[in-house]
Amino acid sequence: MARKLIAGNWKMNGSLSFASELVGGLLSRLEQNSTAADFAVCPPAALLGQVTGLAKGTALAVVGQDCHANISGAHTGDTSAELLKDLGCQYVLTGHSERRTDHGEGNADVQAKSSAAIKAGLIPIICIGETEGQRVSGDTLKVVEQQVRESLPVEATSTNVVLAYEPVWAIGTGKTATPDDVAEVHNFIRGLLDRHFDEATDGKLKILYGGSVKPSNAAELLGVSNVDGALVGGASLKVEDFWAIGVR
Repeated sequence: MARKLIAGNWKMNGSLSFASELVGGLLSRLEQNSTAADFAVCPPAALLGQVTGLAKGTALAVVGQDCHANISGAHTGDTSAELLKDLGCQYVLTGHSERRTDHGEGNADVQAKSSAAIKAGLIPIICIGETEGQRVSGDTLKVVEQQVRESLPVEATSTNVVLAYEPVWAIGTGKTATPDDVAEVHNFIRGLLDRHFDEATDGKLKILYGGSVKPSNAAELLGVSNVDGALVGGASLKVEDFWAIGVR
């Protein structure tokens, strides 16, 4: 069985002391326990240097929360994929709903950033998901298909990208999609990927689920077909909760 990927998105949370304590707690557990899951953390850009330093040479992966589509240039406040790679990141989030909403990023932007990530030697975790209005109107699969098709870069293969399905209405709201809801979308995405790459992608290209994942529902959600891990928000800010999600 392929190993699950459990990635914790800190969003705009944390501090130097917080990062030291949380990463230290995770590393201690990883050193003392064998797990069937791989763990990763997504700290804010200002904490990446500290976190990659702590995680270097360990089983803990580090994920940038975003990258720019260009290698360098006059882009104040942005970070290139090359710099993330140089710092020691293995992954980068692209297309998170909060970037799409707060910064107006569309599928073309996500595709360009994902392309830059692959070229830099990073694995983009491409986020997709529908809003509550789109779900109510019955457009979930239509929206998801468009986002998948338009966000995957031409350089994508079944082994150099990860997808994360995060229904926007379930992020930070306490609402969680039912296992049946998740199964429907993840199975649909798997079919899209198999056709896109003209091969069976199961076990190679991971599809994560995100949206109010916590210890109390993790086992059920991670047991759904074609759910290869989780992109965790609030629960990733506590060592015990985050660890409990990945160790079942």
